[in-house]
Amino acid sequence: MPRTLITGGAGFLGSHLCERLLAEGHEVICMDNLITGDMDNIARLIGEPGFRFIKHDVTEYVYVEGGVDYILHFASPASPIDYLKLPIQTLKVGSLGTHKALGLAKAKRARFLLASTSEVYGDPTVHPQVETYWGNVNPIGPRGVYDEAKRFAEAITMAYHNHHGVDTRIVRIFNTYGERMRIDDGRAIPAFMSQAIRGEDVTVFGDGSQTRSVCYVSDLVEGVYRLLMSDYILPVNIGNPDEISMLDLAREVIDVVGSKSRIVFQPLPVDDPRVRRPDISLARSVLGWEPIVPRRLGLERTAAYFRKRLGVRAPEASSS
Repeated sequence: MPRTLITGGAGFLGSHLCERLLAEGHEVICMDNLITGDMDNIARLIGEPGFRFIKHDVTEYVYVEGGVDYILHFASPASPIDYLKLPIQTLKVGSLGTHKALGLAKAKRARFLLASTSEVYGDPTVHPQVETYWGNVNPIGPRGVYDEAKRFAEAITMAYHNHHGVDTRIVRIFNTYGERMRIDDGRAIPAFMSQAIRGEDVTVFGDGSQTRSVCYVSDLVEGVYRLLMSDYILPVNIGNPDEISMLDLAREVIDVVGSKSRIVFQPLPVDDPRVRRPDISLARSVLGWEPIVPRRLGLERTAAYFRKRLGVRAPEASSS
């Protein structure tokens, strides 16, 4: 039975990975300081054979008794509302936390997978974004605390691979959505969903022409798992290349929810990327991976989850 540590395991993506690896026969150690994670995300796993939760801040010394075969480093605030509120913690978990997790991987001779992000590309001048693009990041802007933390994390991961021989993987995660996102997450889909379900105005920043490419969580988890089990050591984009403007995404969410919400506009945040779409040619060729869940279906599943969390029933279909 492989033994796997997932840092940030009580978060949105981490909790789904805990479930997936348990299903694959791994013993899973979930480590989280719960600064943005939530015990509700892993409540059904508590008491399951092979699952263990440790509350710990990975910027401090990380100790795990016994052998470890895999380490997935997913600990980090990941939404703008979080890393703008927690800038120092975001920088620390990307630097000190990655250093501590890599040190454990070196000591245990474990395979290490870093959860990086499309934000390493910044406000890109290359579109769609390929792994060989070095990015366009403002290091002193408000988003720099997250962007540069992840860029540093990639650099130290490759340094541990090249200098210490640690077996490493790097996944660059593009916008992902699905069940267990926080209602107050601050990212587009949770904001649109919660506003539309409550019947409130749906807020779009700028004129809504900026684009994103959103990937349903089960597709993302499949891509991460395939990369973890592959022999490929350089960064790989995992995301859905189906690009959509924020205005069109807001309209689609309103339609999925069946809401009568109006769309209102607010000023665009500083350094907000104008475009975002992954080139997944590498993932297709190396991992045999591409997303399979249509956006409409993913949004319907996510809406059902958000309704439950908000305690709002779906509107009944009108009879003709």
